[in-house]
Amino acid sequence: MKRETTARSATASKPAPRAAHRVQRGRASYYANHFHGKRMANGRRFNRNSNAAASRTLPLGTQARVKNLENGRSAVVTIQDRGPFKGGRVIDVSPRIATQLGMREEGVVMVEVVPISIPNNPG
Repeated sequence: MKRETTARSATASKPAPRAAHRVQRGRASYYANHFHGKRMANGRRFNRNSNAAASRTLPLGTQARVKNLENGRSAVVTIQDRGPFKGGRVIDVSPRIATQLGMREEGVVMVEVVPISIPNNPG
């Protein structure tokens, strides 16, 4: 479901400050189980039972509320990886979060992503 990413420096992936504070709407997908144990952009290993998520624009370490716009369910995630790399998608979430959002059957749903806390020193 999600392409494997490699670790990179925080400065290389640091977004423009305005982009980090914006509410985003778009499609969410979730990591396939075979990514369990693979390294993420922050250097840690992915745990399918965590609250990990991937974003192309939010700084690593950002906490965000993800709301499934189709059923109203929401969950708090921590941005720990880069992606998704498929057009129209704004976030990838762990299978645990996908279950909380009620999106495991659909696989891809429309969501709203609201940053809650953005680290001063992303990475």
